[in-house]
Amino acid sequence: YQNSIDDKLLVERIFAQYLVPHSLETEERMKCLYYLYANMDPNAVKALNEMWKCQNMLRGHVRELLDLHRMPVSEANSTAMLGKLASIAKNLPDPGKAQDFMKKFNQVLGDDEKLRAQLELLISPNCSCKQAEICMRDVARKLGNPKQPTNPFLEMVKFLLERIAPLHIDSEAISALVKLMNKSIEGTTDDEEEGVTPDTAIRAGLELLKVLSFTHPTSFHSSETYESLLQCLRLEDDKVAEAAIQIFRNTGNTIETDFPQIRSTLIPILHQKAKRGTPHQAKQAVHCIHAIFSNKEVQLAQIFEPLSRSLNADIPEQLITPLVSLGHISMLAPDQFASPMKSVVANFIVKDLLMNDRSTGEKNGKLWSPDEEVSPEVLAKVQAIKLLVRWLLGMKNNQSKSANSTLRLLSAMLVSEGDLTEQKRISKSDTSRLRLAAGCAIMKLAQEPCYHEIITSEQFQLCALVINDECYQVRQIFAQKLHKALVKIQLPLEYMAIFALCAKDPVKERRAHARQCLLKNIGVRREYIKQNPVPDEKLVTLIPEYVVPYMIHLLTHDPDFTRPQDLEQLRDIKECLWFMLEVLMTKNEDNNHAFMRRMVECIKQTKDAQAPDDMKINEKLYTVCDVALCVIMSKSTACIMDSPKEPELPMKFFTPPDKDVINDKAYISDETRILLLTGKPKPAGLLGTVNKISTAGRRPYNRSTPIDTLSSVSMNVSMNVSMNSDLISQSGNRTRELCTQIPGSETSENEENPVTIITVTPVMVDSVKNLQEVNSVHPMSRTDSAEIEKNILIIDTETGDVHSVQQENRINEALMHTIPKPINMDQENR
Repeated sequence: YQNSIDDKLLVERIFAQYLVPHSLETEERMKCLYYLYANMDPNAVKALNEMWKCQNMLRGHVRELLDLHRMPVSEANSTAMLGKLASIAKNLPDPGKAQDFMKKFNQVLGDDEKLRAQLELLISPNCSCKQAEICMRDVARKLGNPKQPTNPFLEMVKFLLERIAPLHIDSEAISALVKLMNKSIEGTTDDEEEGVTPDTAIRAGLELLKVLSFTHPTSFHSSETYESLLQCLRLEDDKVAEAAIQIFRNTGNTIETDFPQIRSTLIPILHQKAKRGTPHQAKQAVHCIHAIFSNKEVQLAQIFEPLSRSLNADIPEQLITPLVSLGHISMLAPDQFASPMKSVVANFIVKDLLMNDRSTGEKNGKLWSPDEEVSPEVLAKVQAIKLLVRWLLGMKNNQSKSANSTLRLLSAMLVSEGDLTEQKRISKSDTSRLRLAAGCAIMKLAQEPCYHEIITSEQFQLCALVINDECYQVRQIFAQKLHKALVKIQLPLEYMAIFALCAKDPVKERRAHARQCLLKNIGVRREYIKQNPVPDEKLVTLIPEYVVPYMIHLLTHDPDFTRPQDLEQLRDIKECLWFMLEVLMTKNEDNNHAFMRRMVECIKQTKDAQAPDDMKINEKLYTVCDVALCVIMSKSTACIMDSPKEPELPMKFFTPPDKDVINDKAYISDETRILLLTGKPKPAGLLGTVNKISTAGRRPYNRSTPIDTLSSVSMNVSMNVSMNSDLISQSGNRTRELCTQIPGSETSENEENPVTIITVTPVMVDSVKNLQEVNSVHPMSRTDSAEIEKNILIIDTETGDVHSVQQENRINEALMHTIPKPINMDQENR
């Protein structure tokens, strides 16, 4: 179904009236739900989980609205109510009309105390399904008018009540679900008659209960339910035990006072899981202890002390769970464990584990391996990197300069392409894991303001290059984590500029995913500004258009951009700029086209703060600005209007503008400008992309030798990694030399996602009115796509529709790239 509110409401009604009819008795209703959940495919499960989360979120909005009604009348209160009504209306059909009806409903609530009490009961955690049906009938009767058979206002209120009322789940329903699961565990039910095995039914039942523990936690407060969960903890299925621990974590806030017998049984099980369970079980056990026990400090110390003393890098298989537990303990209780953790970090994590390679990886040439094939030593190193991040996130300060040292270590990991010791003992697939871990670690630290401030421009650029990594899975997972943090507005705005580099990705699906991420993030930020009062000083961190300066600075320091007058490199820059600007310029909201033009003009009056005295760097900066202006002015006539306000440029990346000097020099010629906009399409070879991907993280640094780095780290227990901080000063020609030295099999995608490298002689294509041609810059070849694409994609700039034009007769020739080991192509692709 489509991601629209109407379709979501339709799915909810189908679920409530047909799949699991709420009119059924509790036991029968829960049996329907239990086996439905066990038989559904993963996407259907996600849809159902999302339905409950949305309903729970809407209940929260209504609860907050009722809280505002209890407060004294004031202008601030009225503004907050309007914002809350708008949030509620977005979850109802036809949000425009819904908002007007919700304002009317809000007035009725303000005047009718009994109606407010009924609504309070409806969203109460203790409301049963039968009480909910009675409340809904009473509210409908109160708002209805017998003389008015069709009442749109009443229909809209019914929609709201249906979404917030607990029509399916209450304490009695949870007990019924637990009994069904117990029968599956005991083998006294005929699960196979319902189309599932007992193991599948148990696992699905626990996953169902886990989701409901988020949305209906108080419904789990019964001795019978907790006894059944304890029984699940003793099962051999790791997933079942993990889900049971998480349910205790979400619902067990009253266990200590109301269920002492459960508490005494649960504690030793949690200790055992934290010390010797799976990594996921260890994480949930530590969080569970922290969430539900009053003497959490004592409990956590009983886990921390034996684990920290028993760490042994020679047995990496036994390291992973202890590292997970220690990391989460230091994050949850920093005051108690931050100091003892420092010596563990300096003496064991860095010196003994990360800076040593004890085993030799398998040289199979693969860029990625499944989890079960990754060596235990590398899995331990990945968890060690995560431990460093969790330790710092718990402290939330850089008084000991530990964050600086950690960031230098992570940068060294990226510069060395994942092989920190540079002894060439780690396999390529393992180095991919370590590059991904280092990039994600920097991104995670950037979410904490005190650490974001100390991340240098060079370190940010290294982190950004991970999205152009040679390994498909590294690019994919990094982009997903980047989007997840941005959409929650947890990462600073500059990190959204990283998506501009996705224009270079050789795989079509990755570029499409990046574009969707940009659309979502830009929409979320604009909506947040509309719905929340934001002070002016914070607006620069939220307005999506302010990503443009960060993008220009990032592209200026793109290691593939070495010659500002090279047409092919300028085409690369133009593609990256347009990848972002196209989404920003979809609508000219608040005259943002003129604002972006003015922003770029202001950058030309500044210097690059990273290298203010470097004439070549500043020339590259101004050249990128001219390309950006060229693109903006060719796509919009509104950009020539006056800017609604003067932009503020980030001081970290640009010097204050020189108001006495007007930089009106053109850094790209008129001929280049015309070629960029209307000239021949760029050849479809991957040279620039492969250069970028194949040496990602290495080129921006003039780094010291491996021996110097190793000796420096060994001598400094606070993890100071010796590195030259003068980044991006190597010759750009070296990137192309490096590429020619790499065998063809290494510059391509891994076996699961091969990339075919070809060169297509371009042919001029007639211009199409009101249509923007999208260059087929990169070949898209993956396992599921055996043929080379033979379409030119055309996007209608008015409607956004995508068309394709056959270009079979437009290709004059297709030649293999002249690389030492050319990639084999089957006859069909030829």
